[in-house]
Amino acid sequence: MKYAGRLAAVAVVGALSLAACGTDNNGTGGASTSAATAQGNDNGTSGTINAAGSSAQANAIDQWKKDFQAKNPGVSLNYQPSGSGAGVQAFIQGTVAFAGSDSALKDDKGEPAQADARCKTGKAINIPMVTGPIAVVYNLPGVEGLQLSPKTLGAIFNGKIAKWDDAAIKADNPQAKLPSTPIQAFHRSDESGTSDNFTKFLKATADWPYEPAKAWPAEAKGQGAKGSDQIASSVKGAEGAISYVELSYAENSQLQKAKVANGAGEFVELSADSAAKTVETAEIKGTGNDLKLGIDYATKTAGAYPIVLVTYEITCEKGLPADQSKLVKSFLTYTASDEGQAALKDLGYAPLAGTLLAKVRAAVEAIS
Repeated sequence: MKYAGRLAAVAVVGALSLAACGTDNNGTGGASTSAATAQGNDNGTSGTINAAGSSAQANAIDQWKKDFQAKNPGVSLNYQPSGSGAGVQAFIQGTVAFAGSDSALKDDKGEPAQADARCKTGKAINIPMVTGPIAVVYNLPGVEGLQLSPKTLGAIFNGKIAKWDDAAIKADNPQAKLPSTPIQAFHRSDESGTSDNFTKFLKATADWPYEPAKAWPAEAKGQGAKGSDQIASSVKGAEGAISYVELSYAENSQLQKAKVANGAGEFVELSADSAAKTVETAEIKGTGNDLKLGIDYATKTAGAYPIVLVTYEITCEKGLPADQSKLVKSFLTYTASDEGQAALKDLGYAPLAGTLLAKVRAAVEAIS
């Protein structure tokens, strides 16, 4: 879907009865009313939630929307997968109740202060909700199980390696028969949290001369395509192509996925489990209920796939109109529930778990 311009202001109508929202038992028991609310299930809830941002989590949002609205038929969720940058700006401008972003609010762009100003009586918080492994996808018939080191990836996406039989690629794949096909490297043309995380990985692990950013560096070579869906279709339609895209899009388009070397030099196949190992080692950089994470892209954890992104739901801890905050809280309570997170694995995402999931649930509970 394309972003259709500035979204209309959130309009919430109807009665909202969330009497038990003050209690979060995290699915461990309690009275029936409380347990229902902990799953985002309250059939007295009605209204409209407008949100926008990350296309990386679009497949997750689609599934959550379907399941949440089945439990809460009075609620309508409008999510525009316009890209992380557009989503953050829509939130700051007050046209959406929450934004999905594949990177936390950026200090160097003044985003936290701008978002806090939108919230007026409270602070904006980054709540990690979706782990989206980033696949390195390629189109090279006859070459399965391609292995790529970070240094080789950096050279490919900076235009330093032009053909698939380059010596650096051969060194990563000593047993493979590599053709002399020209490499067509695709990158996101729109501002993207996927690009931000991919370039953070390159900066941390490869000879990447540019600063990480949502916008692909103009100096780097390659061809641009807008959105995750267009990246996937571009790679599928061009022999010799390579790009980066979320695992869910790679699997939906049946694209070849490369194994990528982690900080220990281990070439790791991408899966929900191998990506989750990297997220489990992430450090919480934010304070209180702001759960901004620091990901170690050079992780040496055995079996850890190093290129991951975490999509945050950015909203006001306090400061949204009461009816909006109750709807957002109800929806995010569902997405953070056992049921909501379990739905992610079949969609090509890695569910949250352990201490991080407990902190996410506490952050959602604090929304008021």
